Amino acid sequence: MLLSLLPYLPLGLLAGLLSGLLGIGGGLVFAPLLLVAGLDPHQALATSTLAIVPTTLAATWTHLANRTMPWRSALAIAIGAGLGAGLFSQLSFGVKGWQLLALQALMYGVLAATIRPQLDPEFASPSAANLAGISAVGWAAGLGTGMLGIGGGLVMVPVMVRFLRLPIHLAIRFSTLAVLVSATVASTTFLTDGRGLLPVGLALGATAALAARWSASRLDRVSETYLVWILRALTMVLALYSGSRALELWTGQAG
Repeated sequence: MLLSLLPYLPLGLLAGLLSGLLGIGGGLVFAPLLLVAGLDPHQALATSTLAIVPTTLAATWTHLANRTMPWRSALAIAIGAGLGAGLFSQLSFGVKGWQLLALQALMYGVLAATIRPQLDPEFASPSAANLAGISAVGWAAGLGTGMLGIGGGLVMVPVMVRFLRLPIHLAIRFSTLAVLVSATVASTTFLTDGRGLLPVGLALGATAALAARWSASRLDRVSETYLVWILRALTMVLALYSGSRALELWTGQAG
């Protein structure tokens, strides 16, 4: 499997760039890549989660070193993400592969329809952020990681911007930390039950980590409008891809 992934390792760099720039784990690249490489949906989503850990660790380390995350809010989202991932990684085992992909497609479709640029200068300051709301966002990220093999950043960032009214750059930093925590917790479950392929996950994640650290250090140079439209484009593409794969699996089983 490792040899078959060698031609795809440059895509790990793409996953890392997106992770550091958008606060996602890279699962949107890893999961489809592993499906193309021949893994079944459960293995692909679990191995994707393993790859997310080193990817987001590199970006989170950069943000922490730069002291750009308020520690109370960071702790709140980390706790929520860890609890959510622990719960949903246990529940996902009994869900059929096509159902997991259909859930992915639905989630991406909803996000693509709701993400909006918000150039409002009256954002709440980080100190006024709702800690309970931030923790709930982290819990939702645990759902994305534990059940669907994605880091949850594509969920968390739009929610924190639109409903908690956080600046998008801060939301991206919180998202990166939450994805790291949720992926670490979920990976423990996936390794225990044999779903995740550790060597494959580490190979992809190590490649992505190099790019994630680089892009995370340059996050503040990218405008809010540009970040929002990148998120929208990604969710639209992924909704179509996951939906088509779910339909393919479902019709194959029905036939």
